[in-house]
Amino acid sequence: MTNDAVNLARGKTPLIQTISWALWDWGTSAFSVLITTFVFARYIVSDYFIDPDIVAAYKPRPDVTVEGGFEERVYHAASSALTANLGWALAIGGVVVAILAPLVGQRTDQGGRRRRWLGINTLVVIVATLAMFFVEGAPNFFMAGLVLITVATVFYEMANVNYNAMLLQISTPSNVGRISGFGWGLGYLGGIVVLVIALLGFILGDVHWFGVTEDAGLNIRYIALLAAVWSAIFAIPVLLFVPENTAVDPDAKLGIVGSYIKVFRKIGNLAKSAPQTFYFLLASAVFRDGLVGVFTFGGILAGKVFGLSDTEVIFFAIGGNLIAGLGVFAGGVLDDRFSSKGVIVGSLLGLVISGTMLFVLHDGGPTVFWLFGLLLTMFVGPAQAAGRSLLARLAPEGAEGELFGLYATTGRAISFITPALFAFFVTLGGADYWGILGIVTVLAVGLVLMLPLRPKFVR
Repeated sequence: MTNDAVNLARGKTPLIQTISWALWDWGTSAFSVLITTFVFARYIVSDYFIDPDIVAAYKPRPDVTVEGGFEERVYHAASSALTANLGWALAIGGVVVAILAPLVGQRTDQGGRRRRWLGINTLVVIVATLAMFFVEGAPNFFMAGLVLITVATVFYEMANVNYNAMLLQISTPSNVGRISGFGWGLGYLGGIVVLVIALLGFILGDVHWFGVTEDAGLNIRYIALLAAVWSAIFAIPVLLFVPENTAVDPDAKLGIVGSYIKVFRKIGNLAKSAPQTFYFLLASAVFRDGLVGVFTFGGILAGKVFGLSDTEVIFFAIGGNLIAGLGVFAGGVLDDRFSSKGVIVGSLLGLVISGTMLFVLHDGGPTVFWLFGLLLTMFVGPAQAAGRSLLARLAPEGAEGELFGLYATTGRAISFITPALFAFFVTLGGADYWGILGIVTVLAVGLVLMLPLRPKFVR
């Protein structure tokens, strides 16, 4: 018996494996915060990619009122088209993930190639992120930016299927909650560090590091390089120190069609043999969509409703990641001491209350957003980490990747709900702050669905 096996038999996890696994989250947080959330995604829907003549014709200044004019309508139509195209591209990427995730999980469980495919998928993300450096701030580069961010997002989600399934390789039933929380927390802290580096190096001030200017978005493109290098460095340890999973059926030669037949058969069997696990996949899909909505629309609400500037939004992102990281560490301890379900329910309740207060006090300005917005981030992390550890405890041995693939699929399958309800409530109320109720509604439904869950753990 190897030393690792002895440690696991004694309820201990080799420290080098735990840290190496969590460092992947630390590293790839750069992709999340710099590419998909706060910097590059905002860059490719900015004025750089609108026809310069349209931008030149519409130059809103404090002393000039053009509201409702032709130039304004043309400008906003062009700007909205960029945002809509990004949304459609990411939606298509989401469909691809929904289709591939269970197949990826099933085949890596079967063949014992989980680590290999984590490395391959991560490499594609890094290469696509590096290529973003060449997306100059000009309209004819918009499609290239759109393709790159979509491809990188799809492979990032595929990598997460393998990464999440690895949790069972580097944890035991007694510490799976703490280790899951440790990974999430380290990811949040990594996001803080890389945000600070990007802010100091390429956002604040007139002169950026290395003499980089803002011409053609050069400073943003350097941030893409930062994200790629950061991700690459910290993805290495998990590939070196976490062993490959054991093949469940290495001799199986199923084709793609046969693999999908096997996946759907598994889903049917899961609903019959483990209805609580099946039910959790459905319930978690709802509340996880609400959690995504908190981040997706948080920046919009911060600026348009509560009056935060772009720089203040970045500072809020740093503070939010710090609070979320602390919250997820605390949630991991509570997870192992009490229950994953209890942490999820408590977090969702906190999110519903905090979101409701933001809606009620929407006229309170930045102070209200800083207070209740940070509370929202504090509760998001524990809910995410506890969801992962609860699924890990439900996963039968040898089917971890497949179950986490279904976890990704169910989350993607209904990812339209929060955006749709956000838009519906804004239309209903006639103001942006009404969208908060759309997010709160999804979180509240997720909370209600979690209450009757009675999980039966297999580990």
